[in-house]
Amino acid sequence: ELMASVQSRLQALWEEQELVLLEVRECARWGEELEVLLRELCKPQEFERYLMFIGDLEKVLSLLLCLSSRLARVQNALSRTDGNTEPEEKQSLNERHQLLSRQREDAKDLKENLDRRERVVSGILAKYLTEQQLQDYQHFVQVKTSLLIEQKDLEEQIKFFEEQLENLEQSIP
Repeated sequence: ELMASVQSRLQALWEEQELVLLEVRECARWGEELEVLLRELCKPQEFERYLMFIGDLEKVLSLLLCLSSRLARVQNALSRTDGNTEPEEKQSLNERHQLLSRQREDAKDLKENLDRRERVVSGILAKYLTEQQLQDYQHFVQVKTSLLIEQKDLEEQIKFFEEQLENLEQSIP
């Protein structure tokens, strides 16, 4: 019964993931249309700044989300340690926690830098776009960001439930 419940939850998550992937593809099309418009309107250097920002947006957010989820898993593992835990294992977990914490702080710095770059790019685009087009661009960046976060969250949930299902299957003789 528990396995059926986990399997049902997994199925719902896979279906939700498919919907998010459709939204991601739609957002990508929207981004391509925006790119065509900006290529025509902006100077080549300004257009390159836009392209670099959009590419880095995905990379930096993915890095930050990945580090955060890895850090959460290590924190969970640390919270499960007790007097029976091998000292080497506990030390290894603490070292991973410290490393991931530093890496996440570095990624946060990258995100702050990216936010500054976004303001510069918005300033550049404001010279070329109408108010409505600029709002559309800003909405595109927000949607792209939220879809990346939603996609990563779903991946994490799916991974968790797949592990739960696998553990349940192994526990049954």
